[in-house]
Amino acid sequence: MIDTKKIVALAEQKMEGTDLFVVECSVSPANEIELTIDSDKSVAIDTCVELSRAIEAELDREEEDFSLMVASAGIGSELKSLRQYRKLVGRSVEVLLLNGIKILARLDEVTDEGITLFYEEKQAVEGHKRKQLVQVSHPYPFSEIKYTKEWIDFK
Repeated sequence: MIDTKKIVALAEQKMEGTDLFVVECSVSPANEIELTIDSDKSVAIDTCVELSRAIEAELDREEEDFSLMVASAGIGSELKSLRQYRKLVGRSVEVLLLNGIKILARLDEVTDEGITLFYEEKQAVEGHKRKQLVQVSHPYPFSEIKYTKEWIDFK
């Protein structure tokens, strides 16, 4: 079986000097390699093709047969690395907490421990009978987050 560390090292070597980075890599028992990459801006399909060919040229099919798929992390896919979180600061995200609560908010800050979200929430306000919309900025540690995705509103 082909080692994921070898694939990641080859990819990082080929992407050196660019704003591209590896999000994740997996290899199935049948040697089906899936490499997901991302960029601080965007990833063109030609970039995926070039990277796939470059990695494939470094591997020997005679030694071990494999299939290789290089793809970009698409809109709506779960964020896996801090770099992906950092590129979305100031943009809308969907966060599902481990307790089942889903939050649509603006990503305000990213640290090594977690994220800070800014959103509106209905809260009881003194002097009002009904709950009022209040702007909230709340930190969430990564240990409480099931997933985070970029949120695109088409309205």
